[in-house]
Amino acid sequence: MSIKKKSYSNSDEFTVSAVLFIFFLFISSCQSNNKSSGSKNHPSATVPAANADYFQEIGKEIGIDFIHSIGDKELSNIVESSGAGAAFLDYDQDGFIDLYVCSGTWVKGLSSDEKPDVMPENHLYHNRGDGTFEDVTKKAGVGGPWYSMGVTVGDYNNDGYPDLYVSNYGTNVLYKNNGNGTFTDVTSRAGVGGKETDFSTGAVWLDYDNDGFLDLYVGNYLNFDPNYKYFYAPDGFPAPLAYDAQPDVLYHNNGDGTFSDVTSAMGITDKDGRAMGVGAADYDDDGFMDIYVANDHTLNYLWHNDAGKSFTDRGTMSGTAFSQSGESTVSMSVDFADFNGDGLLDMFVSDDKYCSLFENMGNGIFSDKSYPAGIAMPAGQFVGWSTSFFDYNNDGLIDIYKSNGALKHLYGQEDQVFENMGGGKFKDVSWDLGSYFKEKYVGRGSCFGDYDNDGDIDAYIVNLNDRGSFLRNNKGNQNNWITLNLIGTTSNRDGIGARIKLTSEGKSQTAQRISTTGYLSQNDPRVHFGLAKDTIVDKIEIKWPSGKVQVLENIKINQILTVKEP
Repeated sequence: MSIKKKSYSNSDEFTVSAVLFIFFLFISSCQSNNKSSGSKNHPSATVPAANADYFQEIGKEIGIDFIHSIGDKELSNIVESSGAGAAFLDYDQDGFIDLYVCSGTWVKGLSSDEKPDVMPENHLYHNRGDGTFEDVTKKAGVGGPWYSMGVTVGDYNNDGYPDLYVSNYGTNVLYKNNGNGTFTDVTSRAGVGGKETDFSTGAVWLDYDNDGFLDLYVGNYLNFDPNYKYFYAPDGFPAPLAYDAQPDVLYHNNGDGTFSDVTSAMGITDKDGRAMGVGAADYDDDGFMDIYVANDHTLNYLWHNDAGKSFTDRGTMSGTAFSQSGESTVSMSVDFADFNGDGLLDMFVSDDKYCSLFENMGNGIFSDKSYPAGIAMPAGQFVGWSTSFFDYNNDGLIDIYKSNGALKHLYGQEDQVFENMGGGKFKDVSWDLGSYFKEKYVGRGSCFGDYDNDGDIDAYIVNLNDRGSFLRNNKGNQNNWITLNLIGTTSNRDGIGARIKLTSEGKSQTAQRISTTGYLSQNDPRVHFGLAKDTIVDKIEIKWPSGKVQVLENIKINQILTVKEP
């Protein structure tokens, strides 16, 4: 647009000045009367127009100004390299998912640099519903001060508002959602803080005994000693096996706001596992949620839930304790989905090499299909941290996102998207999806969800000691979709553990409502299905944790459908 210059007389100058004065007075009045704290925090937050990319990075423009911190100038130890995660949640229940992001911070004895004037902290961003966010960390009271690793979200007291459990280097924190935009630290009363010497990483909510209250499994990493300096210099700092492992903890929800440590009583014997990512799903469809622990440098655990009475490790016998080469790996995270449409939940486990796509063969056995699926070779070029199943193009086939970054150095790597081509095959289509996938970041945790309620899945990635990346999906809703918002009544209110079978035009998809996904992170609590060009959903069958079965028929497409347990 061109602007033409114009000459003014002296009288014109007075008129223009008066008009400008009135204009700025009007603007100031409008701003002072604006009740949204977002206009104060992010006066320039606007939604950028879509470009030609499938995924467009828009974080800074829409008000997500989070920059992760390791709390130090140099990456000098394993604590600083291990964070951090993020979660999509609807903390105020307004129908739009918000964002909670974890950060490291300065810690005496851990950080080699001097204490900064402004301490880094975790952040909570409220989704305004217009495509932008406002930082409500201070108002909500969830900033810290903690050296945080991950977050898992669950309504532990069934009051209708999701609560936050933040895993830290040091004591963990349970934030109770007060339902008015604020949270209260109830860790001490609940009894889930752990010890000051704990180094907690992944954690997951699940109702392991189906009593209607969410229980909590916390993965612990290792006994870090900041004074231990012996290592091979080019490696940067001592590796995980230089430290003793810390045992994980299972907490049972007593239903009165308190929890009991039932780790030993339930048969959880973690002697040498260095937990990174933790997830829970009912892999054998027996009605009880099982737990998978991705351990660093040691074999992974698959804790089978024995009808809510105890747990038995079936990692080795199921084929999921090791990689396809029969080696224990530098495992980072786990996610669950039925990628091949056979009705059985499969797993994807990320690591520093070829990763593992575990196909569920039934009868408690898995087979690693990473190589024949076309994932191993392209994945092996990078160090994989957070991975999640998601249907990015709504074609009804579950794809995989993988965030990448160096282990011990701030060396960036490109993220990857593996598109499900059908027939058990995947293809790395990252470079076809936008310029973001040609940029290098030190990726860690990531979460996925439909932040603008337009029917396709967006993403947020935590980048170590750097600005996070918010990827808006510009094209996924060119195909049809449906999203389910589950509300439990007899079951836990979140419906975690509910198993869903959706049928449209002769094709079936199976999913389960779970909490933690990927590395130290959690996705949109609503369950999303891509429908390709299908014009109606014939049937949705929901098997709730309580055992109730609910059937819905002839459902309209392209909607977010709230389903309450009968």
